[in-house]
Amino acid sequence: MLVLDFFKYKFGISYRIKELTKMKKLILLIGCLISISAFPQGFNINGRFSSSVYSFERFDTTSLSGNYLTSFQMLNLNINKDNVSLRSFMNYESDLGDNIDGGPMMRFYNLYLEVRNLFDIATIKIGRQPVFNNAAGGIFDGLNIDLKEDDYKFNAYGGGNVPAYQKLEFTNDLKQNFIFGGKFSSDVITDFQVTLSYIDKNFQPESYLTTRLDAQLNPIQVLIENNSTQYQFASAEVAYDDSKDKLSVITDYDYDLNFDQTSKVEIDGNYSPLNNLKIDLYYNFSNPLIRYNSIFSVFDYGSSQDAEVGADYIINKNITLTGKFGDVVYQDANSARVTVGLSSNYGSLTYRKTFGYAGELDALSLYWAYSFYQDLLTPSLGVSYTNYKLSPDPNQPTYDLTSVLAGINVRPLKTLSFDLQGQYMDNQIYRNDFRFFLKFNYWFNTNFN
Repeated sequence: MLVLDFFKYKFGISYRIKELTKMKKLILLIGCLISISAFPQGFNINGRFSSSVYSFERFDTTSLSGNYLTSFQMLNLNINKDNVSLRSFMNYESDLGDNIDGGPMMRFYNLYLEVRNLFDIATIKIGRQPVFNNAAGGIFDGLNIDLKEDDYKFNAYGGGNVPAYQKLEFTNDLKQNFIFGGKFSSDVITDFQVTLSYIDKNFQPESYLTTRLDAQLNPIQVLIENNSTQYQFASAEVAYDDSKDKLSVITDYDYDLNFDQTSKVEIDGNYSPLNNLKIDLYYNFSNPLIRYNSIFSVFDYGSSQDAEVGADYIINKNITLTGKFGDVVYQDANSARVTVGLSSNYGSLTYRKTFGYAGELDALSLYWAYSFYQDLLTPSLGVSYTNYKLSPDPNQPTYDLTSVLAGINVRPLKTLSFDLQGQYMDNQIYRNDFRFFLKFNYWFNTNFN
């Protein structure tokens, strides 16, 4: 029913000029692309553009619902010349039915200038860019420097936190909204890589107005202003990879400098005693990740430990059997999980069971996808059924969840594809929930000689 409503709704929408004016940043960028032929020789432009439409139904009450239709335009654009690149990644969101507050929104995830191989040792990035860190990663506005000499690498970065909704604005309070850190790594020891890192990330929560009661119990507007909150971590990583012995182990350690305690210990390893058998081991000790000065730091909280052992057995070149068992230990309880599955070139079949403190669950899922006519058509189908309850208490009610995903990918050219997908879910909260997704992708890579 929602699909029919979607088409009625879609063709009934008039294209509004006022919405076009809100796309001025994206239009300006497209204009730059159109005039790209004026660039000097030796430039390369590559990236991807995608446009998608997503339709869903939301219930405001048990009997009143509304249909929603949103669109997303995404552009990943790189302009390169020799060792210099301008890299960008942005997204434009709009509600085609005026049912969602906030209006169209432009998000800038990346927009930075990169200069590589300076003096055969350095790479510099300046602008909005990602930072990867176990404890407090994300994106920031600032400077990033990479230095590499033989088997040694050094990285340093610093700048301001990105404002809400990834607006193309620099923070107006760098003292309260900043990030800086660094990383040193070396693989001078054969088969080993050792990494040491540090990060300091400070947030200034936005102030907001809310309704409170005064001494006479009358509602009044109160301005809520929170203190800055912070992450500050020192980390170490040791990785061992020996392809000859078919053994790989990665260990991570994070120390919370604000709370003077171990934040995380993680060990992830695999070993192949036979050509068709791989054994996986995983262990994780962690404390909750809480910002310094956050109100959550006053609560009594405890650590958890997660251990898992698994194996992959290759039956033949098309089929692999997988089995895993894991156990999570909390302060006063534990929860276990079992996973068994078959995977092939055509799809996968997986059964998962959990029991204990985290609740009880039995889930069976099937996924299938296959390409026809030299990847011109790739239909896919996913079906899952889950039976669960939120605690091991025998008096706790049991719930069912059924979900179906069906779609098709059409790729007439290597640089052009279309995706159509329908999603269906049914449980005690979402009865006969159907969603619709349509996406267009275009990859480009052009040299201007």
